[in-house]
Amino acid sequence: MDTTRAEPVGYPFNRAEDLELDERYARSRAGRQLVRVKMPYGEEGWLATRYEDVRIVLGDHRFSRAAAAAAGLDEPRTSPQTVGPGVILSMDPPEHSRVRRLAGKAFTHRNVERLRPKAEQVANELVDRMVEHGSPVDLIENFASPLPVAMICTMLGVPVEDQHRFLVWSEVFASATTLTAEETQARLGSLVQYMSELLRQRQEKPEDDLLSGLVLARDQDDRFTGEEILSLAIVLLGAGHENITSQIPNFVYTLLHHPDELARLRADRSLIPQAVEELMRYIPLGLGPVLARYALVDIEVGGVLVRAGEPVVASLGSANRDEDAFDRADVLDLTRQPGPHVGFGHGPHHCLGAALARMEMQIAMETLLDRFPDLRIAVPDEDLKWRTGTFMRSVLELPITW
Repeated sequence: MDTTRAEPVGYPFNRAEDLELDERYARSRAGRQLVRVKMPYGEEGWLATRYEDVRIVLGDHRFSRAAAAAAGLDEPRTSPQTVGPGVILSMDPPEHSRVRRLAGKAFTHRNVERLRPKAEQVANELVDRMVEHGSPVDLIENFASPLPVAMICTMLGVPVEDQHRFLVWSEVFASATTLTAEETQARLGSLVQYMSELLRQRQEKPEDDLLSGLVLARDQDDRFTGEEILSLAIVLLGAGHENITSQIPNFVYTLLHHPDELARLRADRSLIPQAVEELMRYIPLGLGPVLARYALVDIEVGGVLVRAGEPVVASLGSANRDEDAFDRADVLDLTRQPGPHVGFGHGPHHCLGAALARMEMQIAMETLLDRFPDLRIAVPDEDLKWRTGTFMRSVLELPITW
């Protein structure tokens, strides 16, 4: 067991301008130890890169999210701002579990599947507009962004005429440095004000949607505070589409750069569900970890003694390429049997909307394959512009033709 504190290395490793996994992750996994790192903001910490270590950090109750907020710690991060106290992302069980259960029933596989026809309708309507416009057209603006926004708003009960406003407001959940602190607070304030009013309306006149369910839970059970309900609603709405908006163009980009796998998928559409899982595993979406965990006690992880009070960040992208967990981990194989990847996280903070995300990405792939049998990127790779200053990697625009 290593108890030394080596000079930290700069982190994150990945570049924003591509979807490659930096080779330093493989070197770290080969060393079979945590790595001491220094992120752009916050204190030094440890980096977990191996699949087994990542699952321990994310799932073991001896690691805490709430500790940082409770003690006002300067947690390692890529952005100037930290996640504020009281938000579900900063909670630990049992408080976290109590609040999470409020929304958990809405995101069951059964309830999500009831929305599949609606997702198919929205996806095809978006493609209809793209065809009417004619190629080239930006896949993100015209498909990858409006599809998940429409679906999460439908589930929550946000009026259709207001949905476009969340494309601006919810950028605060993806931005690391693209927004100033003032811009972040202004957009978050607008979102809080809007959601507060919508929850007030549901209290007076409940409807058949998730927001009404949240209000009813608050009214009937004093274990849930108004602040908790509001925080949960904002997180669900603000963060409920950003990953999918990034991953749909990432899926298309990756498949077009793996023509044999794309041909396999075109020939056998039954592979789409497991293709979504494999693409989630294969594509390292994050530029770097977002939420650090703090050790509550001295604990050995990856051959290193993490002392109580020290933070650890976990790389999902590296864990999903761990050769000890996945055969031929660096190979995209759409026939790979779905395994326990950590593309949606792990442990108490496993993505609440994973079932919805899976369904939407399956519909997106199926619709694009059906409607665009000769789908291509309309510009050379060197002309693509990549998003910078955000937590997730994706092209800024993906012009497509067919």
